[in-house]
Amino acid sequence: MRVVLFTGKGGVGKTTASAATATLAAGRGLKTLIVSTDPAHSLADTVDCPLGPEPTEIDGSLYGQQIDAQRQFERSWREVQDYLRSVLDKSGIDPMAAEELTVLPGAEEVLALLEVRRQVASQTWDLVVVDCAPTAETLRLLALPEALSWYMDRVFPASRRVARAMRPVIGRVSSVPFPQDKVFDAVERLHAELADVRAMLTDQTTSSVRLVLTPEAVVVAEARRTLTSLSLYGYRVDGVVANRVFPAGGDAWRAGWVAAQQIQLGEVEQSFAPLPIWLSPYRAGEPVGLEELAAFGAEAYGAHDPLALPPPHDLMSVTRTDAGFDLALDLPLADKRDLDLVRRGDELVVTVGSRRRVLALPSALRRCLVDSAALREGRLVISFVPDPDLWNASL
Repeated sequence: MRVVLFTGKGGVGKTTASAATATLAAGRGLKTLIVSTDPAHSLADTVDCPLGPEPTEIDGSLYGQQIDAQRQFERSWREVQDYLRSVLDKSGIDPMAAEELTVLPGAEEVLALLEVRRQVASQTWDLVVVDCAPTAETLRLLALPEALSWYMDRVFPASRRVARAMRPVIGRVSSVPFPQDKVFDAVERLHAELADVRAMLTDQTTSSVRLVLTPEAVVVAEARRTLTSLSLYGYRVDGVVANRVFPAGGDAWRAGWVAAQQIQLGEVEQSFAPLPIWLSPYRAGEPVGLEELAAFGAEAYGAHDPLALPPPHDLMSVTRTDAGFDLALDLPLADKRDLDLVRRGDELVVTVGSRRRVLALPSALRRCLVDSAALREGRLVISFVPDPDLWNASL
């Protein structure tokens, strides 16, 4: 089983690249499913085949799926939505408005990932290709399982205990319904499912993320930031597809584009090496339909295996030193000016630009003090020294 997520700035051709990869793999005999988490839903147009809420055969070993967000929402979140609707109803909100207000923002992408988990767990497929939303939405989505886990571990148990204690009192003094156990059970179920999603997508033996870009300065800059952010959240990038590369030759107008793109391709090579970089030329026609997609994939990947995985690599590690411990976190292309680090009790809050991750410290580091931090060859290395009071007290 192999899982590949494609993401990139909007308009760079990530749906085309993901569909081409799936088409190529299916043509080599792998039973392949391609799923889109992009609300734009352009996958069916790209493969030139209508897609349904369940896997639909496109051709031979290739299947596609268009997630029905409402259907998945009812499967995973119906108890919570029913409770919220009852609260709004008691408040005098119009039933149609209440229906709209109880649909969570971003639920479509979240539920699409839950569907990916369901398909992977079915063991039906050799390959699952995920056409993700543009990078900003994808990064928020991939950060959600760990962020929700933090909330569930620290806040949710107390909230549930308070709810049980207060339910009889609230019921006597207010007409607003109080959440029942099934509401809390639904939230816990969603938390467990999202935790499984994260475990699946961070498994370096099966899963990876692939970046798609075009050789333009703004796009390349965003792709660099995306690589850093994905590493911060613990996701492995396995390669870069550089799309719409102008071939040499032609008039002065095209020659100018070729020269500008070569500068950016040099930046891509310098930034992302040793990751493989696959070049896809600007095609004479729009790559729509399986024949065009297969040609796109064959030209982009050439003799390379599009499903090869880099050797496993510890994105985060703890090593013993003479003075104490070093915690190292992969942050390729990070700029120290964008970094912020805060120790908060038993947690370490790492911020890179607008992205933040809360790391639960291993037990040994909880009894240590942060001594220093430095960026070294694409890794943030944080040095810890034992806290004499806590360390001695534990002996």
